[in-house]
Formats: sequence, C-alpha cells, structure tokens
Amino acid sequence: MITPWETLSGQYQLHPGTSPGIVGQRPVLGAGRLGRLLQGQAGEQVGRTLSSVFTLCAHAHRRSAELALGAAQLARPETQWQAPVLLYLETARDHLRSIALDWPQRLPELGFDAQRMDWLRGCPLPLASARPLTDDEVAWQILGDLRNWLETSVLKQDALSWLQGCREPDALARWCETQEAGLWPARCLAAWHPLAHALRPPLRALDVLDHDAARQQAGLRQLGHALAHDAGFAQHPTWLGQAAETGAWTRLRHRQQQTWHSAWTRMSARWLELLELVAADPQPPARGGAPLLANGAMALGTGQALAWCEMARGLLLHWVQLDSAGAVQDYRVLAPTEWNFHPQGALARAVAALSPVAAATARTLAAAYDPCVPCTV
Repeated sequence: MITPWETLSGQYQLHPGTSPGIVGQRPVLGAGRLGRLLQGQAGEQVGRTLSSVFTLCAHAHRRSAELALGAAQLARPETQWQAPVLLYLETARDHLRSIALDWPQRLPELGFDAQRMDWLRGCPLPLASARPLTDDEVAWQILGDLRNWLETSVLKQDALSWLQGCREPDALARWCETQEAGLWPARCLAAWHPLAHALRPPLRALDVLDHDAARQQAGLRQLGHALAHDAGFAQHPTWLGQAAETGAWTRLRHRQQQTWHSAWTRMSARWLELLELVAADPQPPARGGAPLLANGAMALGTGQALAWCEMARGLLLHWVQLDSAGAVQDYRVLAPTEWNFHPQGALARAVAALSPVAAATARTLAAAYDPCVPCTV
C-alpha cells in the first residue's frame, strides 16, 4: 500500500509501446505545495525543511536554498560561486551511494550476492552522513583519502592515468570486462553494456549554463521567469520550447566534446565523474574554464532570486520570492528528474518506440536516466 507521503513524493511508470511512454510526477513540486510548506520560513530553516523533503540529494538543496536566499536578500544582479570542495565531496558521496546500492537493485538478473558490497571495505567516505560537513580543509582531506582508497583498492593505479586510458566508451567497456569478476561496479556496467550500448536516445542537453556570461544570464532569467509565472513548469519543464535532459554527461565542462551518447554512456558517466571528483585540483579553473561542478545565484527582482547547482543527477534550480520581512512568500524547485522523465522527452519517446513486452529494455533506459523517485514498468 502506498502511504500518503509516498503519494506526495511521487512515482513514474514506463509504458513500452504506448504514447506517452512515461506517466507520473512528483506532486510535492506542483500546485504551489512546496511554496505553502515553506511560506513564512527564513534562513537555515528553509534549507533544513528542503533537505527533509528531498533526502537523496539534501546537500544540494541546502546549498541551493542558501544561494537563492542570499541573492534575494542582497539583490545583486548575478553572483558566481566556484564550486567548493564540499560540493565535490557530497556529489562524490551521491555517486558512490547510487553505484553501490542502486545499480545492483536495477539488475535483478545478477541475483543476490552477499559479497557485492565487499569492494567498499576500507572506503573512507560513508554512504550516508548524519550531519553536513562544513570545513573545507577536512573535506579536502577526506577527498584525498577517497582518492587514495580508489587508487590502491579499486583501480590499482593512479586515478588520472586511469581516466586517460578508460575515458572513451570502448576502453571503459574493455576495462569493465576485465574487472567484473571482482568489482561490482564493473560487473554492473558490463552486464548493462550489450543492451544499453545499442540504445541511443537522441541527446538534447539542457545547456542553459554557458561559457558566455551574458548568454547564461539570459537563459537563467528565462527559466526563472517560467518558474515564477507557471505553477506547472517545475513538473513539466521545457528549454527553448522543447524537452531537454540533464546529467553528469551534460556538464558545462563537457560542452565542447563531440561525444555520441548511448544509454550506457549515460550510466558510466557517473563512475567517470566520481573519479574526476576525487582527482580534483584545489586550484580554480583557468579564466574562462568551467569548474567541475558549477553553482551560483542571481537576483531576478525585489526579493526574488534563482539559484543553480550541478548535482549528481544533473542541474538543480531553486526559485524564491521573499516577503517584505525577508521570509519565504513562494518557493519552487526544478530538479533533474522532471527534465529527464518529461512525457515528451528523449526517454519517453524511446520507451514509446519499444515493443509492449520490452520491459527489460525499458528498465535499462530508466536506469540510464537515474530517477530519484520510484519508477516501474
């Protein structure tokens, strides 16, 4: 039986061979519910409430709330934050948790293996954290320990050397084949590869972030305006009039790369980004370069602002309107799942084009887009 809270948090169903191929939503994002929940709250209370609603990526919601509230109160035209190590570390934790817990559950054909978590032995980063880390120096230390553990216990080589040799899809697939007997992430990727490699939904990336500051500001203003004036936009968002997708494979830093994408490259992008994050350079990117993970905020009017944050599943947006006392008057969240599971999106079209009995293929496609709420076929 579905509890009222599960109903509010939402779910999606895939319908192979039927249009639309996806049915479902997260009710908490629509009909002004989130705004009413947060109305009258201020300061850290907003972040705490949001992190209790969006538990899987609570750190990204706390960060986005802090940025949005700050920009709304200071009314600066736009403020850019270079992604600090705390965002790197918590995003690495999100990737690690998804790889360790979600991937095996999405491959029931592999069966239950009591040793499937053994590869995590000695990992210095717990999959869950009781309280958010706030010290940059400690975070860099933990990130360094995580890198050392991955290099010595998992990769058996330097992370940068591994990335250089295995970043391309074919090279990564070969590595997974050689490692699958003793490493569960490699086993999962190898099991997905035959089918997922052949599934190539067309990519239309949510490319609102841009190296050109003026173009980025204009795009973000457009999304902020849509969030402010359309109560249903957060559930069925569009970019330049069309559905779009977002994920670890659509980062701003990947924009210049001419890479074809399959369902498998969308999955493996999470493993690759985990290793890119642990190998992060403490120095900020060169002028004009994109950070590993971008975040920032901009004022949109009196007491109104939009914040953005590249999180594990893609680009997260928070819009806020404050009242004259500085408390929340209205609040809206636009999360990656609503882009990727849009009823007219690439995933929905790919599912609709399947045979009605292609449940395994539909599940593989869904795994590529990594929903943050229950998804069934």
